[in-house]
Amino acid sequence: MKKILLVFGTRPEAIKMCPLIKKFKMNKQYKIVVCLTGQHREMLKSVMETFEIEADYNLDIMKQGQSLASITTDVLNGISDVLDKECPDLVLVHGDTTTSYATALAAFYKSIPVGHVEAGLRTYNMQSPFPEEFNRQSVDLICNIYFAPTDIARDNLIKEGKSANKIYVTGNTVIDALSTTVLESYEHEQIDWSKDSRLILVTAHRRENIGQPMREMFMAIKRVVDEFDDVKVIYPVHLNPKVREIADEILKGHDRIRLIEPLDVLDFHNFMKKSYLILTDSGGIQEEAPSLGKPVLVMRDTTERPEGVAAGTLKIVGTSKESIYQETKLLLENEEEYMKMSNAINPYGDGHASEKIIEAVNQFFLCQR
Repeated sequence: MKKILLVFGTRPEAIKMCPLIKKFKMNKQYKIVVCLTGQHREMLKSVMETFEIEADYNLDIMKQGQSLASITTDVLNGISDVLDKECPDLVLVHGDTTTSYATALAAFYKSIPVGHVEAGLRTYNMQSPFPEEFNRQSVDLICNIYFAPTDIARDNLIKEGKSANKIYVTGNTVIDALSTTVLESYEHEQIDWSKDSRLILVTAHRRENIGQPMREMFMAIKRVVDEFDDVKVIYPVHLNPKVREIADEILKGHDRIRLIEPLDVLDFHNFMKKSYLILTDSGGIQEEAPSLGKPVLVMRDTTERPEGVAAGTLKIVGTSKESIYQETKLLLENEEEYMKMSNAINPYGDGHASEKIIEAVNQFFLCQR
């Protein structure tokens, strides 16, 4: 029986890896081992509970004031011990986190094959997003099998010289996750508060946006709420103290803006479903929200998800106060523009990405015989 080790450490990774783990555990030909690095802690725990998955290992590396260097070395050392103990036939990592980079590197050092879920996303700008662009390009240098979510991601890998017969276009596992988390019967006190309004759901946390870009974002949001009486905003504020400080400074105290604690994955997906539009600097939300028919304004200067922009489900609005205000205003005032984004076809798959990944893994092991 082949053994597969799945490693992840952050909330977004967990949301995308848990549907895959559940499908793998239904397949009796593999022994599945799950290792958390604990790059996130509480936010990660809630996702695992939602999907009813227990980890076999938890490196629990999270500590106060951790740096990218300390995360990298802690994961590298911790995962090396797990690899020595388990001797997996394949290691699967996800996306662009420091956990994924350090895990892939540890496996490479031990000549253990690596598979990359959500391979091939690119901005080709090492500073945006930072350090994610470096992480994902580095993982793809190491990989033996690539699970690209879209044709564009596959084409990026081929242009970089990766072998086409090692690349599988699968769609994105986050679409699989929505079938577990989004509920027609969902209720929440914050949603009750927003029922008489058009709800804008906000997420903002990117490292490169902390400081003046984030101030501009929040000032634009406040201006929108001041000018549109039927708009309310809910912002689950990231745990980063610097993000919280800026949010409190600009948004706190407004009677139609609620700053709340981070939501678990079930709540967050249902908040998206109940919202009118979404303002975000996050990556994963650019894939999730279009499946729910929600326009997404991306408060960044680049995106590694150009498929969404091309399909019309996303619009990049940058981080300037005026641009964010004008683009949000357009969607609130122009129903035709809103419907154009709301009804666009989601390019990120059909909700069966996990099954396609497992089929590709089957093929990978067959080719090794």
